[in-house]
Amino acid sequence: MKISRFLSSSFKPLVLGFLFSVACVSSRAAEPIRALLLTGGCCHDYGEQQKILTEGISARANVVWTILYEGGSSKGGVIRDHRMSIYEKPDWTKGYDVIVHNECFGDVTNAEFIDHIAKGHFDGVPAVTIHCSTHSYRKSTTDEWRKLLGVSSYNHEGARPFDVVNIKPDHPVMKGFPALWHEPEPDELYRIKKVWPNCTPLAKGIGKTGEEHPCIWVNTYGKARVFGTTLGHGDVTMASDVYLDLLTRGLLWACNDLDDNGQPKEGYGKPAAQVSH
Repeated sequence: MKISRFLSSSFKPLVLGFLFSVACVSSRAAEPIRALLLTGGCCHDYGEQQKILTEGISARANVVWTILYEGGSSKGGVIRDHRMSIYEKPDWTKGYDVIVHNECFGDVTNAEFIDHIAKGHFDGVPAVTIHCSTHSYRKSTTDEWRKLLGVSSYNHEGARPFDVVNIKPDHPVMKGFPALWHEPEPDELYRIKKVWPNCTPLAKGIGKTGEEHPCIWVNTYGKARVFGTTLGHGDVTMASDVYLDLLTRGLLWACNDLDDNGQPKEGYGKPAAQVSH
């Protein structure tokens, strides 16, 4: 029998509206997060890293991937001034729930081009920024990429072992992260020149001479949530459970799909294994 047979004409719209709302919420929660990984450029094995990141995060959360890998090594050298093709599109973020930046193009300086990249996030598409993406576009005069990141950085220390100190253990992204993490291999501590007003540092690294620099943070840029970290120079660090757990929580937080206890919201903890190129 239809449920509507037992409802009064005045009460029926309320109940049916409620049932429709519940159905919509359940349907949305079952859909995977559509993530775009942008990767390539200087100084790292992006071919290996794209596999580590996509497979590692999708083993922990309901995320499916599109990968764009451009600007790799050329004749034994590195490409620092490549302009990723997707950024040429007027609506380059369309169709994605989150963009993961693992690119390294420090010599791209065109301010209009960089402002266009940032604008795609300003309107609301979340971002995850990893390691050398912090130094991408750093030679340009525009600050929009730096505002998107939440920090300004122009150089880093040489690779060495250092401790990462959890300074916001009650933040959902940092729940489950050690109070003190010693990375499994040497990493590069990025020197943070400026923390922008909407950025909240979550962890810090200690420099060679004792100075402290944020190395994990969250930020808001326009309507977008942003999770960022300068950690992840080496593949061993990137493939570690601590690092992949952190990135997964950061991505879910950026998408507003992480609860206050640092766990995926309902429907977002189920693994997915679809990766397209």
